[in-house]
Amino acid sequence: MSELHAFYAPPDAFGETVVLQGQELKHLAQALRLKPGQRCRVMDGAGRTAEAVIESVGRREAVLRPEAVEFTPRPASRAVVALALSKATRRGFFLEKAVELGAEAVWLWQGDFSQGRLPKEEKESWQAKMVAGIKQSGNPWLPEVRAFPEGIAGVAAAAAAFEHHLLPWEKQEGVPMLSLAQAGLPGTTCYVVGPEGGFSSAELEALAAAGYSPVSFGRRILRCETAATLCLGIHWWASQQAGRPDFPPDIPADFVCG
Repeated sequence: MSELHAFYAPPDAFGETVVLQGQELKHLAQALRLKPGQRCRVMDGAGRTAEAVIESVGRREAVLRPEAVEFTPRPASRAVVALALSKATRRGFFLEKAVELGAEAVWLWQGDFSQGRLPKEEKESWQAKMVAGIKQSGNPWLPEVRAFPEGIAGVAAAAAAFEHHLLPWEKQEGVPMLSLAQAGLPGTTCYVVGPEGGFSSAELEALAAAGYSPVSFGRRILRCETAATLCLGIHWWASQQAGRPDFPPDIPADFVCG
């Protein structure tokens, strides 16, 4: 299945047939020049993946017939990264990496020291990057993208019911490094990453009051998107270890690499 070209259709369009329009139609018909009778892969971003036969290709839509539908449950360990806005942040890069590393959600928030203003609603370009990520990586779950123009108060309120809350950044004195014991745990973990200008004292006080545990990334200064990607990488790696709920069932528990 992995060798087939992949396409995205939202969950409400995923039925006995799947209709592709817009950019997905353009990708199928113009970029790849696929024809009726050929096979492909279709994903709904909500756990369903299927091989499909192309039934028709027209100017306005392509019709696929899914076969061998598979459903992948959500991971038991879920990571939400709240990344502050910064003009220097390569959001497109991070959004794609967030999909590859299995983020549950990406929250973009307006920091007190952010450069620029965050739009009030999700941009189509953000969703397009996510869709490109699931098609490339094969991750069957499309992360949620939310904007918090009201700042850290909105993030703290939205994540209040999560099981774990971590506040990572570099050059913290007397703060332990982010460890396996803290990352990749069952339930949902919110990682809050500040802007290039850092956190304000008011933001740090609000996060402390909300129960966020500070953790360090060491002495090297990281860009916002690098720190956010590192959070997801460590979380994903930790969640895949033996004894954790998301340990891959096809890997022996005593397997040692190298």
